[in-house]
Amino acid sequence: MSEPLIEFRQVFKSFGSNAVLKGVDLRIFKGQVTTIIGKSGIGKSVLLKHIIGLLEPDSGTILFYGRPLEAMSGPERKQLKGKLSYMFQGTALFDSMTVYENIALPLAEKRRYPKLEINRRVQEKLTQLDLVGMEHKYPSQLSGGMKKRVAMARALITEPEIVLFDEPTTGLDPIRKNAAHNMIADYQRRFGFTGILVSHDIPDVFRISQRVAMLDDGRILFEGSPEQLQENKNPVIRAFIHGHDRIDME
Repeated sequence: MSEPLIEFRQVFKSFGSNAVLKGVDLRIFKGQVTTIIGKSGIGKSVLLKHIIGLLEPDSGTILFYGRPLEAMSGPERKQLKGKLSYMFQGTALFDSMTVYENIALPLAEKRRYPKLEINRRVQEKLTQLDLVGMEHKYPSQLSGGMKKRVAMARALITEPEIVLFDEPTTGLDPIRKNAAHNMIADYQRRFGFTGILVSHDIPDVFRISQRVAMLDDGRILFEGSPEQLQENKNPVIRAFIHGHDRIDME
């Protein structure tokens, strides 16, 4: 297998006396969708925040393209950050902004794109995500599924290489969850980004994932394909993926 796009090597993170990550080893490969699963409150979102740069490890190393993050200069880190995008849980759209303004926001914040270029990119994403005619509406006027598409358009507007999804189907009914999964899979194929999801939609999310990593007690208990996960005999893994009562799930 090729060199990982992102690699965690013995990453530790604590908040006060609460040790959340206890030596995480994880590999994420370019052009794939990797889903991170695990019990409630175990640190999956904390792991995502290390990738996006919102948190730094207490110890251990995170590598991007084979280079340790701590060895990168300020400009290199800034360039790396430009390759990342984050689709927040619950979409995190701004109610006071129109669909157009929400999508344009990551470009407008950078203040280095002329208005014509911002407009071109927004119009392109409106077309690609079937949002034409919605640009002047506000989030309160949209359905849950439509909000997800707007959030996806905003995540893709910077043409990122890596997109992180934190519980992207929270609050959706089963039909719309399936539609959201299909949307992620479709756009990942079309745009070629590397997708990293935190999800509890088991086993549905396995259909769009090439790799799955299970976080348990601060470490990666399993890393491999969805098929390998479902064939695994570890009782903790089997209890989790089959929803046994002794495993507390969100």
